[in-house]
Amino acid sequence: MNMLRKLLDIFTIKDLRNRIFFVLALLVVSRLAATIPVPGIDVSKLKDFFEGSQFFGLLNIFSGGALSNLSIVMLGVGPYITALIVMQLLTMIFPSIKELYQNSGEQGRQKFNQYTRLLTVPFAALQGYGLLALLQNQNVIPHLEKFALSTNIIVIIAGTVFLTWLGELITEKKIGNGVSLLIFAGIIAALPTQIKQLYLNFDPSMIPMIIVFLVVLVIVIAGVVFISESQRNVPISYAKRIRGSRVYGGTSTYLPLKVNQAGVIPIIFAISILLFPQMLANFMQLSSSQWVQGVARWMNEFLQQGFIYGAMYFFLVVVFTYFYTAVTFDTKQIADNVQKQGGFVPGIRPGSPTVDFLNRVMNRITLAGALSLGLIAVLPYIVQYFTGTATLTIGGTALLIVVSVVLDTMKQIKSQMLMHEYEKF
Repeated sequence: MNMLRKLLDIFTIKDLRNRIFFVLALLVVSRLAATIPVPGIDVSKLKDFFEGSQFFGLLNIFSGGALSNLSIVMLGVGPYITALIVMQLLTMIFPSIKELYQNSGEQGRQKFNQYTRLLTVPFAALQGYGLLALLQNQNVIPHLEKFALSTNIIVIIAGTVFLTWLGELITEKKIGNGVSLLIFAGIIAALPTQIKQLYLNFDPSMIPMIIVFLVVLVIVIAGVVFISESQRNVPISYAKRIRGSRVYGGTSTYLPLKVNQAGVIPIIFAISILLFPQMLANFMQLSSSQWVQGVARWMNEFLQQGFIYGAMYFFLVVVFTYFYTAVTFDTKQIADNVQKQGGFVPGIRPGSPTVDFLNRVMNRITLAGALSLGLIAVLPYIVQYFTGTATLTIGGTALLIVVSVVLDTMKQIKSQMLMHEYEKF
């Protein structure tokens, strides 16, 4: 009853209600766009092709079924995520870009985002051309003349830019991360079809597999919730200050440091990186050179090994958790802000010693968060090894994203409700 009352309270706040309906409307628009195919392409052969390829099946899930329809948004927000990864890598190389991203305020963030949007266009063009060329050579779609191919690539770029724009509009409403919500909507949109297929193909021999899947489902949900909610509280004390006849400070509080500061972003980044060599290998197989084809076959065979793929997935999740935390969580800036407000960590001197202390704490708790997140990410692969079914592989990754996005969205809605309560006073 308490949960139902809180849910109803959300819709009693006019501004919050309008924001939620606006976000839902944009998600519906994105799903409608996923049903519009690019011009001049027969999609009748696509279904069997995507069902027979685990790689393209995974791509199709994260595009929300848009890829299997060869829709105008077939690439989803993949090119934007790739551009974002490149831009954030550049912050580690060029101090001027890092300064723009972290210390230039809202105007600097807007300029950083503008550069990311511009970089999205060439990535969308390359990925769109590579995908269409691959499907042509596999005889999945008819051969396209240069004009038709150019037109379709322009439409694909426009679709990616359109989805990116929708994602930014959603983010501005502060009801969750726009890019994550678009991926979430795509995954959820595929659930009815999967449930229908499971029902039509149900066999009593599948019961043990379904039980294992449900157990993994509960473990992953519990693990994601535990990691997302865990935090280390660093005590902060404020010295007493006397101004006139008033005494300020003298209180104690704490600085919450989340175990998983990066949220679901490392999973999305890791999947984007893992999909790239597979797409490259598939494209290289079209080469007329026997040597290039041999390298492509070796890459495919190497990446198809469950242990190798799982180990790479685990490693990338851990690396991107550290990387994204380092980019978004500036311990020096936090230490400076605490010092300016007259605060200090008990037993730690202000300035560089506080920065070093925060770095040590963040490294330790991020290690625990990164290893836990990586373990949850590869848990379905471990189950697949013992059960021999590939269904759990895709389901586990998608579930990890869905749970994380739901938690993040719920937190942002809760913060909006708290702000509304404060405004009453």
